[in-house]
Formats: sequence, structure tokens, C-alpha cells
Amino acid sequence: MPWIEPVELEGEHVRLQPVNLEHTPALWKAGSHPELWRFMPSVIGSEAQMRETIAWAVQLAEEGAGLAFATSTKATGEIVGSTGFWNLEPSHKRLEIGYTWITPRLQRSAVNTECKLLMLRYAFEQLGCNRVEFKTDSLNERSRAAIARLGAVEEGTLRNHMVQPDGRLRHSVYFSILRDEWPQVKRRLQGFLESHAG
Repeated sequence: MPWIEPVELEGEHVRLQPVNLEHTPALWKAGSHPELWRFMPSVIGSEAQMRETIAWAVQLAEEGAGLAFATSTKATGEIVGSTGFWNLEPSHKRLEIGYTWITPRLQRSAVNTECKLLMLRYAFEQLGCNRVEFKTDSLNERSRAAIARLGAVEEGTLRNHMVQPDGRLRHSVYFSILRDEWPQVKRRLQGFLESHAG
């Protein structure tokens, strides 16, 4: 039985639904901004490439090796991005939250904050994780700041960790949140959401 099975996560602002091919047009509309892919390990430059990526994510979900979500706003139902659980290590109760992107118009809003709250709560309180990881390109200062803002601890840099689509060797910065840090992180994220509401 897979450690992670398809699940829908819902908060006050966002809904996370397991991604499927029917989401392709809406995800491409949200993701058709080149700046979103500048630091990603792969570039999605067309609706066909979005469909290929979604098909890959669906296959991983069927194999129990990952779970990608389509992120939508509760207020309008509009799909505005994607995120997922990856690098699952059930024997060690460890996973990564990543491949997160949000259409530029809604960056720095309540969307990302609540996505992370919902996913971390599921990871720690439903799956019993000991550790949740995040990684990002060392050059992606906005992403590094956003991960640190969650309350994640920066652990170090893996040098020449990936080859980017343009051939650049990427250094990846790793962060984590541990099980005993989760209560404090949870309060922190809830506080951010309350300030958004205010």
C-alpha cells in the first residue's frame, strides 16, 4: 500500500487537488510566464510540455512515488499553480515539498502560505513525518527567502547538484523542518494567514 495516496487538501483560501490531465489548459494558462521557470530544473514552454509534465506526475502518483497538486483559489475556483510531495522515503518518514510555482499575479499572497500550512500539516499530522525537506537554486533569492520565512532551517548547499536546461551547473540549497519544530512553524504560518485576513 502506498505511503501517500491521492488526497485533496482544503483551507480557507486554497484547494489542492491531485493533478490530472484535465487540468492541463488551466495550468498552462497560469504557468505561461517564462519567469516562473528561470530557476526550475525543467522549463515548460508550451501547453504540450505542460501536458507531458502532468502525465509524468500522474504516473508517479499511480506508482506511489509522488503526489502533485493543482492549486486553486477557493474564492473563484481558478487554478493558479502547482506544488507536490516528492522524494518519498517512507521507511525514514521523510519527504520533500517542491516543484512549487504560483502564477505571478498571486505570488506573495495568502496562497503559498496556506499551501505550505496544508501540506506540512498533512505531512506531520497524517503521515507522521520526522522531516520535511525543501531545496532551491542557490541563485533564487526570492525562493530562499520564502522557504526561510516558513521557519525552515537552512542546512547547506549541494554544489553542482543539477544541470539546468541551459547547461548551467546549479548549486542546490537544502532546508528542513523537523517533527519537533512543526508546532512552532504551524503557529507562525497561522499568524501569517491571520495578518493576510486582516
